[in-house]
Amino acid sequence: MSSGAYGLDLAEVSKAHAPQILDVPAAPGATNEKNEKALHSPDDSSQSQSRKESLTDDDGKEYPTPEEITTLRRVRGPVPWSSYTIGFVELCERFGYYGTTAVFVNFIQQDLPEGSSTGAAPDGQPGALGMGQRASTGLSTFNSMWAYCTPLIGAYVADQYLGRYKTIQLSIFICIVGHIVLIISALPQIIANPNGSVACFSIGLVIFGLGTGGFKPNVSPLIAEQYEAKHPKQYIQVQKSGERVIVDPTMTISRIYMYFYLMVNLGALAGQIGMVYAEKYVGFWLSFVLPTCLTLCCPTVMWLMRNKYARRPPTGSVLTKAIKLWGLAMKGRWSLNPRTTAKNMRADDFWESVKPSHLGQAKPAWMTFDDTWVDEVRRGFKACTVFLWIPLFWLAYNQMTTNLVSQAATMELHGAPNDLINNINPVALVIFIPITDLFLYPGLERMDIRFTPLKKIAWGFGLSSSSMIASAVTQHYIYKLGVCGDYPNGDLPNGDPCDPAPINVWVQTIPYLLIAFSEIFTSITGLEYAFTKAPKNMRSVVTSIFLFMSAISYAVGQAFVGLSEDPLLVWNYTTITILAALGCVGFWTTHRKLDKQEDAMNALPESSFKGRGQNHEGRAA
Repeated sequence: MSSGAYGLDLAEVSKAHAPQILDVPAAPGATNEKNEKALHSPDDSSQSQSRKESLTDDDGKEYPTPEEITTLRRVRGPVPWSSYTIGFVELCERFGYYGTTAVFVNFIQQDLPEGSSTGAAPDGQPGALGMGQRASTGLSTFNSMWAYCTPLIGAYVADQYLGRYKTIQLSIFICIVGHIVLIISALPQIIANPNGSVACFSIGLVIFGLGTGGFKPNVSPLIAEQYEAKHPKQYIQVQKSGERVIVDPTMTISRIYMYFYLMVNLGALAGQIGMVYAEKYVGFWLSFVLPTCLTLCCPTVMWLMRNKYARRPPTGSVLTKAIKLWGLAMKGRWSLNPRTTAKNMRADDFWESVKPSHLGQAKPAWMTFDDTWVDEVRRGFKACTVFLWIPLFWLAYNQMTTNLVSQAATMELHGAPNDLINNINPVALVIFIPITDLFLYPGLERMDIRFTPLKKIAWGFGLSSSSMIASAVTQHYIYKLGVCGDYPNGDLPNGDPCDPAPINVWVQTIPYLLIAFSEIFTSITGLEYAFTKAPKNMRSVVTSIFLFMSAISYAVGQAFVGLSEDPLLVWNYTTITILAALGCVGFWTTHRKLDKQEDAMNALPESSFKGRGQNHEGRAA
């Protein structure tokens, strides 16, 4: 039975799930040695027919046969405790990031309250620099885009020079320097000079974003590699009921990323809520100091665990070789017609034609890798084409922190601040991530429904589109029921602000819940897909490309700024609804064939090529 373009039949898939020589440590903190275990088949006379082709190693671990791969139920394996410590590091870093950025708008936009030197206003509106909405929007948008562009730099440094662990530690140090500069910008003596304060603040943003960019693309691969180091391939487990099941690393890694994202949102939720009250009752300096203190926990935990983490070595010029390989494959395939070029790139022999075995003596001097690494690169490029649709998903998500906050201010708040309502999203994620992991996904598996990563992403697009439908309907009724009609943010004839529309603000729970579920299916799965499909020595780079899609989304979103005001907001939400729906249809249409190759892609054997002239004995970074 063919497994698609990768040319692996089920027998080959089964063999690929047997242990291989790995370059991750055989024991935590140690350098791995060649450690290929002997495999043998059980005695046919003592095994049932369905198990005759099973493979076992010297420790008795059994690996699935071709038949078992297609028939046995799959379950998740245990998450190593070292992954939880990395999750805690992520929680602290996200508390630091979101706690700091939560007060940016008020710090830049609002005036310093009368009688306050810190920006605090227990009975009023906190503020500091009084530079207006345009300046606050500009600097906040720059920070968001910068934080999602810099992962490309951090990933390159990690994969090529320092490795993930050292890059994370260096990036945390840079983050802390950025935090300190932001604290200085918020000191009462500095706030007194708004021009000096904003200059200091801007410098802090650049440093802060650079550190964030080095951290983000490396911490998510590192947390999943802790499990992969112990259980790189599928294996057989017998349940207490006697049922034989396959412990699937891909499903386990999916669980790890689910709880990784849970930690992200716990940190974000605590940081955002806590620092809003810190700015209001004490001052902006405290809103910047407390996130700095939590960020300081990160290098401490990482250092204490330095000998417990499984780490991959930096691999030198692998990215350069991957780009050269793609360039070689594109020779003779370019066309003035973009459709022809795209068709040529999808040709069956696109990658086969540049394998070293195919080129023979004609291969260039830089081609020091094997055929298997070409397959890994092909798989990584496939993942990147999957990510090209993601900006349409983020367009809908980004409404949550912009227009939906403004929408809340035009409804009946019943004492809740309008910028507090969007915390429904992280609260929902904290609640529904465990429910999805413990009940939804296992339930689908028991019903023999393979909810593959690409199916999850497609469903995420659909849910994000649905959230915008709910937002458009809500906006329609705000215009219809409000006393100011299509201008709820305007003034009454007597100059007083318009009364809010008679709609309870908690109706926004619907779009926020839909966005939360769409994140579970698309954002979490995107990180998982980047990890499982990238060449093992390019995981940070592929993860950074997934993160970079958010920066593209911010840029694309600027085209819709003209719709982000009354009376055009219904059109804004409707347009984004259509784009997200088109993204859902386009995504699945272009990648449904790739979805059928999921097992074959995950089963590719690991290449012996490690970069820098290394093979399997490279030391951990």
